[in-house]
Amino acid sequence: MPRTTDGDGTPVPQRLLAAATRLFAEQGYDRTSVQEIVEAAGVTKGALYHYFGSKDDLLHEVYARVLRVQQERLDVLAGADEPIEKRVRAAAADVVVTTIDNLDDAMIFFRSMHHLSPEKNKQVRAERRRYHERFRALIEEGQREGVFSTATPADLVVDYHFGSVHHLSTWYRPDGPLTPQEVAEHLADLLLRALRP
Repeated sequence: MPRTTDGDGTPVPQRLLAAATRLFAEQGYDRTSVQEIVEAAGVTKGALYHYFGSKDDLLHEVYARVLRVQQERLDVLAGADEPIEKRVRAAAADVVVTTIDNLDDAMIFFRSMHHLSPEKNKQVRAERRRYHERFRALIEEGQREGVFSTATPADLVVDYHFGSVHHLSTWYRPDGPLTPQEVAEHLADLLLRALRP
């Protein structure tokens, strides 16, 4: 049985994911070998295959871990006892901040998603659809209450916002003029302006 932690207590799965994320971001998924990942993580191939069945599983987990965090946060924000406009604004900003906080993961995923097996690809699409549907339900709630305009279908509103989010990895730079929170506030403002009746 492989050791679950190293000398400093970092669990082996986390070390493997950190190494894979760095290498996938620097070299690309298809140009990174399993051997390079295990060497960078300081483990054996046996350890990798104990925790992840394949390099494909590592790629899936790079994205899935971010999506899990975003889904948990959206569920909390959506269920808060706040006016709908405030909940939508918070959710719209949160997905921007969490994406920027995990920019390498987002970049790797959108650049390499086509490398996933059909089964994993289908799984990721279902997970992402669940997130988008929860977000869309907030828009629809605001439209039903008359707080938001119904001129644009909720699906299109969601696609508009997430199109911006999905492109963050192509232009956002940590050393640029805007902080993650400032970008989040601007994009949330744009969304709410588009929704006002």
